[in-house]
Amino acid sequence: MKMKVCKNRPASLRQILADSAARGDAEYIVCDGQRISFGQHAEWVASVAKAFAEKYGIGHGDRVAILAANCPEWIISFWAAVSLGAVVVGLNGWWKRDEILYGIESTEPKLLIGDAKRLARIAGDDVGIPIVTIEDEFEELTHYSAGGDLPDVPIAEDDAAVILFTSGTTGRPKGAVNSHRGIVTFIQLLFFHGLRLMLLAVEKGTKPDSNALPNSNLYNAPLFHLSGLYAGAVGMLAAGVKTVWMKGRFDPSDVMRLIEAEKVTSWSPLGNMGHQLVEHPDLGRYDLASVRTLGSGGAPVSESIQRRLMDAFPNAKGSFAIGYGLSESTGTATLNFGEFLTEHPDSVGWPLPTVEIEIRDEQGRALPEGEEGEIHIRGPLVMLEYWRNPEATADTIVADRWLRTGDIGRVEGRHLFINSRARDMILRNAENIYPTEIEQRLEAHPKVAEAAVIGIPHDEWGQEVKAFVLPRSGAEIDSDELAKFCGEAFANFKVPTQWEIRSDPLPRNATGKVLKNVLSGEAKSDFIDE
Repeated sequence: MKMKVCKNRPASLRQILADSAARGDAEYIVCDGQRISFGQHAEWVASVAKAFAEKYGIGHGDRVAILAANCPEWIISFWAAVSLGAVVVGLNGWWKRDEILYGIESTEPKLLIGDAKRLARIAGDDVGIPIVTIEDEFEELTHYSAGGDLPDVPIAEDDAAVILFTSGTTGRPKGAVNSHRGIVTFIQLLFFHGLRLMLLAVEKGTKPDSNALPNSNLYNAPLFHLSGLYAGAVGMLAAGVKTVWMKGRFDPSDVMRLIEAEKVTSWSPLGNMGHQLVEHPDLGRYDLASVRTLGSGGAPVSESIQRRLMDAFPNAKGSFAIGYGLSESTGTATLNFGEFLTEHPDSVGWPLPTVEIEIRDEQGRALPEGEEGEIHIRGPLVMLEYWRNPEATADTIVADRWLRTGDIGRVEGRHLFINSRARDMILRNAENIYPTEIEQRLEAHPKVAEAAVIGIPHDEWGQEVKAFVLPRSGAEIDSDELAKFCGEAFANFKVPTQWEIRSDPLPRNATGKVLKNVLSGEAKSDFIDE
């Protein structure tokens, strides 16, 4: 099939990296006291890539897994791996032991790069591959081959570049495989939007400010998320923009401190970060005037929070943008911004160039404007596949490479409106959560007969996790015990925060499927338990 692509585009991520070296001493990474220029970064990447190849045998198509908090070493490892034609596996830094081992076992990397804190979670487990501990061994790799060149192994546009884990409709998290073509397209669309903003400003008669601060973007999105990796590490290297990175738990006060200290001009609060900041008692203590643009994703942002963010960042008025995308579409598909967002604050915008959107019914037929159905996406952003999961891939990428998103929405005019997350997916504070994984854990508890998990609305997080539990006959159980049991296996964001201990069996249909719309109160059960 044919599809629209950007005509003038880099051939691979390595070309973007090679071009960045010309920026020399300009700052690329600022993180926890470290300052790394574009030129220094390119030299270190070349050295680490050579070490990867010669010490660990990393070549085209091999996987390199990274398990770490945001840090320069994460970014350098990423660029070194993709410059070899290898595939980066972004392991979720919030995962616990079983989840980490699953990620490693399912992708079979040849090398694991990790920080000490996260590697301690799998201490004593033989993962069968070399492990580089960032704090102890990574610096040696940056000095392995001083002054060397980047690799020259051929890389095709449709070669795999990154595997990011996303919760699906069945089973455990699946690895969405994004290609060089898809990630390069993401970058081209960033540039397109920047040019579009400039042209709109010219139309309004706005003149460029010759005294404007240089661009400087703050990122607290983790690098194992597309917001941190593609928009931050990749996009800003391509654009020549300084990136300021935060580690650890989100702290509104620290965000404001860094904005003031680094003269940050752009920030994208994900999930409930914007809500936390505008509610924080330190708001007003820091100078936030440098911020010119704001954006968000990962969870709905109410119109009231949008307004309060504009009040907190007065020089960003009219700049706020909200987009829609998923791991399977390399992070983007539509964008709503500026005055268009003001007119339609509940829309995620209209498709970006090269992106096609269709709303389809359950039989896969395209629906007319205004009717609700499943959102489908087509274009170069669509992932290659789910890693080694042909059945899930075939269910998600259908004829002519249309991507079934699993999200329900409608198109009115050119605007896309998302009405719900289909197939029981929970979106909590920019994290996808798959209920079955939690249900299976709960039902493994000796006192639990059956369990169901749903997402319910939450003002700050978008959604929170609610669990319905039926105890075994004669057993007494409380929510604290169950929360602790879940917390032993899962990252904290997956642990239910709302509980309902039931005395009656869960409502089910004739085939035994739990009726979650009944549990949520959206419908009454039409089935009689006989």
